[in-house]
Amino acid sequence: MSELEQLIRDLREFVAERDWQQFHDPKNLAMLLASETGELVAEYRWTANTEADRLSQDPASRNRIAAEIGDIGIGLLLLCDRTGIDFVSAMRDKLQVNRRRYPPDESRGKPSREK
Repeated sequence: MSELEQLIRDLREFVAERDWQQFHDPKNLAMLLASETGELVAEYRWTANTEADRLSQDPASRNRIAAEIGDIGIGLLLLCDRTGIDFVSAMRDKLQVNRRRYPPDESRGKPSREK
């Protein structure tokens, strides 16, 4: 069993022990992701782009950022589990789409933008 599979099992157990399945429909889990992502964004609010890497390494900030990333990861895995979407496959599929959408010779050194 992979580490990811074990984590999903642990999350299922955690949720079941608290009888939270009733609250974990796809809409609520998507809203959880949005709110937790907002909390992550708030950690960087008003930080200059040139300072973001330094902030990410500061021990106190890093702990808060890691906690928010953990919340987002948990929410995303719960949503994938609830909807039956394989997290790794979804990312691999999207990477393939992005490889075609943003060929290196047209995209190198440019921010990605919707075409």
